Amino acid sequence: MAPETRLVSLKVLGADGSGDVSSIIAALNWVQLINGDGRRLQIHGVNLSVGYPFDPEWFACGQSQLCVEVDRLVRSGVVVVVAAGNRGYGQLGASDQEANRMGGLALSISDPGNAERAITVGSTHREKPRVYGVSYFSAKGPTGDGRFKPDLLAPGEKIHSCGTGSLLAKHTPEPGWVMPNYLESSSTSLAAAHLSGGSAAFLSVKREFIGRPDRVKEVLMATATDLGRDRGFQGAGLIDLMRAIQHV
Repeated sequence: MAPETRLVSLKVLGADGSGDVSSIIAALNWVQLINGDGRRLQIHGVNLSVGYPFDPEWFACGQSQLCVEVDRLVRSGVVVVVAAGNRGYGQLGASDQEANRMGGLALSISDPGNAERAITVGSTHREKPRVYGVSYFSAKGPTGDGRFKPDLLAPGEKIHSCGTGSLLAKHTPEPGWVMPNYLESSSTSLAAAHLSGGSAAFLSVKREFIGRPDRVKEVLMATATDLGRDRGFQGAGLIDLMRAIQHV
């Protein structure tokens, strides 16, 4: 998608896919160090395909330590793309009689997706986004304090990608079968990866936008394709990279 882009991999999770918030904050601080706190930008974008449920008893929405660090990184000139989370579907009932009723859950955006300046990404189907709309699991807005989120959608449902780590471990082949190199998976983490690639491609073509992450977010949202869904489900809509490039 952006073949000239160079990648820096900062590993913040263990082999089981879990980790500490402090590790993510340390990684963001390392990016700040490399960039001289915005004085010499070398890393132009960050993808955060990680998250955890927002707990209002600890911090105000969007004001957790991780959200604050994300916003600080964006202010320094870095585009930060964050997965909205996968808790957008669950039990709706508050009583025993309604306990088994399932449906889309508002106010389900994960941290650091609640960060104001992040580009928070929800998921749609890989082939028929207009037909299927927003993926059932994709976290729905608004945020806990009433802000519009997610910001955009990208393909994240039924995506074929590299079979590695714990994902590959779940697919033990039958006797005589060969372990697959690629597997199908669904998550807003995959959607965030797609949008990060789109953002990198945009910055590769429109280099005058490097160091202007708020403007990048504005352009991507202004040129997104409206899928005709509720704002709290789809945000501004599905990213349209070619339209964004042509827009400016």
